[in-house]
Amino acid sequence: MPPLIDLLTRPLRWLFQWLIALIVLFEEWGWEPLARLLAQLAQLPLIGWLERRVARLPPALALVVFLAPGLMLLPVKLAALALVSRGHVVVGISVIVLAKLLGTALVARIFQLTQPALMQLAWFARLHGRWSVWKEAALARVRASRTWRIGRWFRRGVVRRIQRWRA
Repeated sequence: MPPLIDLLTRPLRWLFQWLIALIVLFEEWGWEPLARLLAQLAQLPLIGWLERRVARLPPALALVVFLAPGLMLLPVKLAALALVSRGHVVVGISVIVLAKLLGTALVARIFQLTQPALMQLAWFARLHGRWSVWKEAALARVRASRTWRIGRWFRRGVVRRIQRWRA
């Protein structure tokens, strides 16, 4: 890349990488707890039956079921952005956050159920391996950053104050 273009695109690449890393961090933070929460619903007979059926799907159908929540929530997120653009910022952002939480919970649980079938798809297994390597590197960069360390220090202080207040 010519030096001037590199000089102009470097901050954008840095910003993009940090935004993606923060989204990944949110997903990582919410993935396991939200999946566990949804797994508790499997105690209900209908949900348990449905989960057993999903876990036995062949690879191609498992892929469709895995992708479905994200595709179904896309119109909801677009409608929320429309709300924001029309001045209903709090409602729009609330809808986006709720859709993100619900989507993460569903995708995480469905992935747990369909992972064995999905990994039988060679291209999916290859992409999953690459994604995992990239994700770990991105999370390591975020966790090593000064901003992250300051945030952890601040969070520990808040937690200590809350614990003292409760005591």
